[in-house]
Amino acid sequence: MAATQLKPCLVLLLTFSVLAFASAISRNRIKSLNQIREVNRKGPYIGLITVIATEEDAFFASGSFKPDPKFPFIDLSGRRFRFGVVRGRKVVYVRCGEGMTNAVAATQQMADLFDIKGIIHFGIAGNTNNSMSIGDVTIPNQIAHTGLWEWFNTNGTLDSADVAQLEIGDYNVPKGNGTNLLGHIGYMEEEYYSVAGEPNVAESLLWANISLQWLQLASNLEGMKLEQCVNSSLCLTERPKLVVGLRASTSNIFLDNAAYRDFLFQKFGVSSADMESAGVAMTSLSNGYPVIVIRGLSDLAGNQEGDNAVRKFGGLAAVNSVKAVLGFIRNLPSSTRRWS
Repeated sequence: MAATQLKPCLVLLLTFSVLAFASAISRNRIKSLNQIREVNRKGPYIGLITVIATEEDAFFASGSFKPDPKFPFIDLSGRRFRFGVVRGRKVVYVRCGEGMTNAVAATQQMADLFDIKGIIHFGIAGNTNNSMSIGDVTIPNQIAHTGLWEWFNTNGTLDSADVAQLEIGDYNVPKGNGTNLLGHIGYMEEEYYSVAGEPNVAESLLWANISLQWLQLASNLEGMKLEQCVNSSLCLTERPKLVVGLRASTSNIFLDNAAYRDFLFQKFGVSSADMESAGVAMTSLSNGYPVIVIRGLSDLAGNQEGDNAVRKFGGLAAVNSVKAVLGFIRNLPSSTRRWS
């Protein structure tokens, strides 16, 4: 009898709890929308997107970011969007988190909610080009999403539309010793939707082309002085360089394998590999915003002896990418109109 009487009470309690929770979410959403409306009155902004804490620490340690005293930040969906000024330009900054899903989500959120006129994505990456070195900064002109695979059995037939093939058996040691049951992989193009295209019709896209006007501005940074030392006892053997106009790749893979590194360079001609840049670039471009990617090379993506070098040189690579970002922002026009 007591249990029977208790059930309606529990139902009522749960109902009130759900309603209170929903009401709290609604109030927070209204508060956020009001804050967004207020900050957008001060726009437009340059969007800045990093990925991990190492990159964020390097950015704020530079002392270049001056927060908005009235609206220093807005928390949305677990991310903190910060507002302020860098080199005399109004910016909105966010750390998106690792991987393509986080990169796309944060970029789309920024594009949907804030009055921006372009996005600068920066951080660290693995080096896949033997002519580049740890500490160098690359500003690519094209970025591919190399994580769209069709994975076949050994007797499978690749799609004729695939842009590249990786035959896993080619990497048997010794070569030709038996059949590798992992088969082979075909690389697919991205389905790209854009405000410039027909609604609900995707374009096949391998390379996302970085905004030409911004690349031309970035070319003025070549020859800038970058940091060579982590500290007084740990330095690179050569002064790092900044290179504009190479290719980059992105996939949800932390690359620390020499054979796959060489495959990417040979098949796609990419000089860097990361887990976010293509997501930020394609999302920005699909929304009609100019975008540029600036990545400091922190390691050799598996081509080094011993442990991956990110722990030793990740901070230095992040500092050099920030230096390039600050130089790029300084060169941007001061006009408040959206850049093409």
